Amino acid sequence: VQLQASGGGLVQAGDSLRLSCAASERTFSSYTMGWFRQAPGKVREFVGVISGSGGISYMSDSVRSRFTISRDNTKTTGYLQMNSLKPEDTAVYYCAADPYYSTSYKPSDFTFWGQGTLVTVSS
Repeated sequence: VQLQASGGGLVQAGDSLRLSCAASERTFSSYTMGWFRQAPGKVREFVGVISGSGGISYMSDSVRSRFTISRDNTKTTGYLQMNSLKPEDTAVYYCAADPYYSTSYKPSDFTFWGQGTLVTVSS
């Protein structure tokens, strides 16, 4: 499956942004989707995951109160709604997909990756 992430940009602290992840696969609902981010000089960090049906999701502690993951399988697109953005949220955000749902929340759990979209939050 091919993934295309979009929606990044330059925003101010406190603003909101919604990232999208468009998938090429018609059976998108068969894939777990995840979002990760990577800041300069840091390792890729788990942000959130959602099951193929959308019935199960989990967010990292650092964003749970501010970010929401969702998906629209009719549009083969996943989303990451980011509210109350902080400068420390600045990173390249990647969407990923895999046929299986894993609770280890590691990049290695995902087989397919999008190209990333840059989010910059100014103070």
